[in-house]
Amino acid sequence: MEVIGQLSILLAFGFSIYATLIYTVGISRKNSALILSGRGAAFSVAFLVVLSSVLLWYGFVDGAYNIKYVYGYSSDDLPLIYKLTAFWAGNKGSLLLWELLLAVYTAIIALKLRKIYNKYIANATVVLLIINIFFLGLLAFIANPFEAYNFTPPDGSGLNPMLQNPGMVFHPLTLYLGYVGVSVPFAFAISALITKRTDDWWIRNTRKWAVWAWVFLSLGNILGGIWAYVELGWGGYWAWDPVENSSFIPWLILTAYIHSVIIQERKNMLKIWNVSLIIFAFLATLFGTFLTRSGVFASVHSFSDSPLGFYFLMFMFLVLIVSLGLMFSRIGHLTSGKEFESYVSKESSFLFNNLFLVGGAFAVFLGTVFPIISEALRGVKVSVSVPWYNQIMAPILLGVVLLMGICPLIAWHKSSKRNFKVNFLVPVVLSLIFFGVIFYLLNGENLYAAIGFTICFFALFTTVQEFVKGMFARSKITGEMLLKSLALMVMKNRRRYGGYIVHIGIILITFGIIGSQVFNQEMKTRLAVGQKAEIGGYEILYKGLQKTEIQNGTAIYANLAVFKNNKFITTARPEKVFYSNSERPFSEVSIHSTLKEDLYIVLQNWLEGGRAADFMFKINPLIIWMWIGSFILTLGGLLALWPGKGSQLNPKMYEEVSS
Repeated sequence: MEVIGQLSILLAFGFSIYATLIYTVGISRKNSALILSGRGAAFSVAFLVVLSSVLLWYGFVDGAYNIKYVYGYSSDDLPLIYKLTAFWAGNKGSLLLWELLLAVYTAIIALKLRKIYNKYIANATVVLLIINIFFLGLLAFIANPFEAYNFTPPDGSGLNPMLQNPGMVFHPLTLYLGYVGVSVPFAFAISALITKRTDDWWIRNTRKWAVWAWVFLSLGNILGGIWAYVELGWGGYWAWDPVENSSFIPWLILTAYIHSVIIQERKNMLKIWNVSLIIFAFLATLFGTFLTRSGVFASVHSFSDSPLGFYFLMFMFLVLIVSLGLMFSRIGHLTSGKEFESYVSKESSFLFNNLFLVGGAFAVFLGTVFPIISEALRGVKVSVSVPWYNQIMAPILLGVVLLMGICPLIAWHKSSKRNFKVNFLVPVVLSLIFFGVIFYLLNGENLYAAIGFTICFFALFTTVQEFVKGMFARSKITGEMLLKSLALMVMKNRRRYGGYIVHIGIILITFGIIGSQVFNQEMKTRLAVGQKAEIGGYEILYKGLQKTEIQNGTAIYANLAVFKNNKFITTARPEKVFYSNSERPFSEVSIHSTLKEDLYIVLQNWLEGGRAADFMFKINPLIIWMWIGSFILTLGGLLALWPGKGSQLNPKMYEEVSS
C-alpha cells in the first residue's frame, strides 16, 4: 500500500509538470489538441492524489503501523472518527490534504475548458498547476507521508489528546478548504494580467470561489476558537497566538477583497487594489502554512519539528516577486482614470471598510513577526502582548461594524443632504436613546463598552431595516403576504441579502466579544468536600471526585452542584483525563451556557484523594452570542453562494471570456 501511495504522488508530480508544459505550449500555439491533452493530465493529477489520500485513510483505519505517519498519529484504541481525522493531525498529512483540495480545485477549473480554446481559463489552470508542482514536490521528496519502517510495530503511538475533540475534526478541514480556495481567484487574477484583460471578467468568474474560501476561512477560525474554548481550559477563545493570527490575516484581506470587487463590478474602479488584495490574500495563506511548519514560533498549532519552512519561504518570495512584477508591468491596463465623486457615498464606505480591514491585517502581521524583527535587530525575541492586539483591533472592529450600519443608509455616487437627514434621523436618535439606557444600566461606568454596544445596536437596526423596508415595498407591489414577500425577496437577491445576514452574524459576534472581554470574572480557589464557592451570583458546592473509564483512558471528574438565587440549576463535571498514550492529564472543562453568560469550570488539581480540589471558575458574559453570530454568518455566506438566478450580477460566465 505504501509503495502504491508513494508512486501515486510521484506520478502526480510528473503529470503536473507535463500538464504545465503542454498547456503553456498549447496556449502559445493556440493548439486545442495540446490544451486538451493538458486538461487530461490535470485530471490525472487529481485522480492520483485522491488515490494516495484514500490509501492513507485506509492505512489509518487498517492500522498500517509500518507507515511512520500512521504509527505517529494513531493507535488501536483510538475511536474511528479520530483515526479518520488523524489524516491531517501531522505535517505530512496536512500537506497531502492541502494538495488533495488543490488538485480537485484544479480539475474543476480545467473541466471548464469545454470550449476548444480559451486562453483565460487555460492560463489560470497553468498557475494552479504550478502551485500543484510545489506541493507535490514537497510530498514526493521532502515530506513523504508513506515513508515506512522495515518492520510493523504492534500498535501506534496514538493521537495527541488535545486533537481528540470534535473541533479538531472540522477545524483544519474547513480552514484548508478556505486556504486552498484562495488559490483560484489568485490564479484567475494572474491570468488576467498575463492576457492583459483586466476588466471584471476574472472577478465575476471567481466571485463564488472567493466567497467559498471566505466562508470556510470563517468557519475554520470559528471552530478553532470553539476548540480553544472547550479544550485548552484557560477560559478564552482567542489568544493572538502566531498561528491563530496566520489564519486571521488572509480572512481580513479576503473580506476586504470581497467588498472592494463590488466597486470594480459597478464602477470599473480599484483594479490595481483588487489585484493587489488577492495576491496578498494568497501570500497570506502561504505565510500561514510557513508559520506552522517553520518552527519559528512556539504554538499549540505548529509542527515545530518540520524542515519545510525554508521551502515555503522561498516559494513565497517567488510568488511575491513574479506576481508584483507582472502587476506593475500591466499598470497601464489597470488604471481606470475614474475617481470617487463624494466621500459621502457607498463607494467611499467600501473604501473605508477596506482601509480598516487591510490596516487590521497589517497590524496583526506586524505583531506576529515582531519577535523575529526584534531578535534580528537587538538579539532578543520580544513578543507582542495580548493587550497590544486588543488595543489596536478593538477600534478597527468597531469601525467596521459602524460602516456596516452606515453603508445601507447612503446612496451610490453621492448622498444629498436630504437623503442624509431622512435616512439617518431615526437610527441615530434611537441609538442615542439606547446609549443612554445602556450607560445607565452600567452605572455610568465602562463608557467604551457602552459605545461598543451602541454601535452594534445602530448597525443591527439599519441592517434589519433593509429587510423590513424591502419586505413592505415588495408586498405593496405584488400583494403577497409579508412573510412570503420577505422569503421571495431574499431568495431572488441572495447575494445582497446573504451579505446582510453575514453582517448580522458579525454584529452579534462583536456583541459577544465586548461582553466576554469587558465583563468577565475569574476566581481560583481550593474547596474541601462540602464547601461552596461564590462567583457572579452562582453558588457551587463541591461534592467530591469520581472515576470513570473511557475508550482510550481514564477520567477523574469532580461532582459540583450549581445553585443560583438559592435554586439548584445543574450538576457540573469538570474532568482530568488520563489518556493511555500520554503521561500527563488533560482538562475537560464544564460549561453551563445561557443567553446571558457562561459559567466555565476547570478542575485543576486535587489533594488527599479528592477530599479537597483546586478549581478555576469563570463567568463569560454574552459569549454564546459569538457562537449564534457565527452560525448566522455561515448561513448568510452559504445563501450568497447558493447557485441559480439571484446569486450573481451577471450569470454569463465563460461565454464572455471566450470572446
